[in-house]
Amino acid sequence: MLQSATRNISFTLDAYNKIHYLKYVFVVVLGLLCPIIIIANGLIICIVCLERKLHKPMYLFICNLACINVYGGTAVSPFIIARFLMEDYQITWFSCLVQIYFIYTYVSCDIANLTVMAYDRYISICYPLKYDKIVTPRKVILYIVLTWLLPFFRVTISLSLTANFDICGVIIEKVYCDNYSIVKLACSDTSYYNIYGSIIIVFVVVLPFLIIIYSYVRITLICLKLAKRGRVKLFSTCVPHLIALFNFIIGSSFELLQSRFDMRHVPYIIRVILSLYFLILSPLINPILYGMRTQAIKEAIMRKLCHTFYQRQSVVRCVT
Repeated sequence: MLQSATRNISFTLDAYNKIHYLKYVFVVVLGLLCPIIIIANGLIICIVCLERKLHKPMYLFICNLACINVYGGTAVSPFIIARFLMEDYQITWFSCLVQIYFIYTYVSCDIANLTVMAYDRYISICYPLKYDKIVTPRKVILYIVLTWLLPFFRVTISLSLTANFDICGVIIEKVYCDNYSIVKLACSDTSYYNIYGSIIIVFVVVLPFLIIIYSYVRITLICLKLAKRGRVKLFSTCVPHLIALFNFIIGSSFELLQSRFDMRHVPYIIRVILSLYFLILSPLINPILYGMRTQAIKEAIMRKLCHTFYQRQSVVRCVT
């Protein structure tokens, strides 16, 4: 009976009630940033797809990251904007699970793709002569597919366990649902889920970060052995990946700290901003970062813009 009742409950996203008139600031900011995220990442996707010179593993992984950014940046923001405007801070059990699914698949896909990008740079710099044999087009496609399939499969299993919890509370102190908040509200035994969660953290978070750290340590050691000019060139190819990685880690850490520790002494407005950081700023910063720091992408964007401009100028001249 209790599980049946759980399916019909609605949660209250209590953070909305705590920020009062500042909600209109969030509506404006999110309303402006969401289209920018779509346009900026869409531009990277289009440039990589249209430019044959960019049909190389590194740029394909950047394109995949842009797709993940669009997915993550638009997964929850429209819901938050709608809740602010309608002043309806209730969310059903099913909608809550769907929201968790979007957020956790986005995070998992992002970690997976950043790991693949670090591995790609490691092979490219540490084994340049073997790169084409190790990172083949078929493997690139496989890596990209796995960065999507494995997270979706993993999160599906996690949510199937969460869906069986008996829930004894309805207050979630955030502007969106997250899995740990649901676990804290559960009144049934969650020990099996905690064991599963610990195992997943090892494989989904710890192992990828160990691979990333190992890759960049090896890259750094190689770079230090080179002349200054070669060192600068190699480091410049890794800078966007490292900034994207640290930006994601910082945003995820903010969310992790809020979920695991008592944050009642922190003002709600700060807590809301920190909880939205990895959902908004990472997808926003990454395309700007790769567009500005990756020379090949920057040149391709400029060529396309110049070509479009001159085409329009020619049309205008012909008409006049």
